[in-house]
Amino acid sequence: MNKIKISLFFNIIIFALTIVSVIIMFSGFTFMHGPTIMEARSFNVFKFFTVDSNILMGIIAIIFAFKEKQLLNKKIKKIPVEYYVLKLAGTVGVALTFLTVFLYLARIVDGGVVALLQNSNLFLHLILPVMSIFTFTLFENSKDLKFKHVIYGIIPMTIYAIYYVTNIIIHTENGVVSTVYDWYHFSQGGVQYIIIVLPIMLIFTYVISLVLYFLNKVDLIKSSK
Repeated sequence: MNKIKISLFFNIIIFALTIVSVIIMFSGFTFMHGPTIMEARSFNVFKFFTVDSNILMGIIAIIFAFKEKQLLNKKIKKIPVEYYVLKLAGTVGVALTFLTVFLYLARIVDGGVVALLQNSNLFLHLILPVMSIFTFTLFENSKDLKFKHVIYGIIPMTIYAIYYVTNIIIHTENGVVSTVYDWYHFSQGGVQYIIIVLPIMLIFTYVISLVLYFLNKVDLIKSSK
């Protein structure tokens, strides 16, 4: 089994499905008719970490696929570790999306999991994150990826957190912010709760990065030519 070829295939699929999923949400096209939540139209889609993390993952996937193609064509001897670091960061982002949906949002939103897996969110919340996690941990194992690289996994979430917290602060009135601006409900008990939630999310994201790093190092599937 040549893991590079399998990874190349999945990375192309991840990129393609990301484009399709974002277009579906952007345009408002629906192919499922259940209750929906966490959806937007036009450029409003980019306010969601779900969309941003999946777009980042899609971009990284196609970049990584290009390097894999070069490797298979013997144009390079190996994929530089920087690309594995990028892959780790992208995978952490969609893994955070997946876990936030199933461990947190599904418990607090109307309609639960069903509402969170409608239309484009079926791909963005479930299919693409799972596919990305399996691809990175099973087929993209790297001996060059080091423990020091784990910290890079929290960068996408940190950048998004700056935007999200700023958005909450500027729309706070009398210590309260509407769910229109606090769409993840992180400060519905009062804007002061963001001080508690933010460190928790950063730690949680770091743990995800750490787990993905160790799973990548396990190398469960041996490659053959």
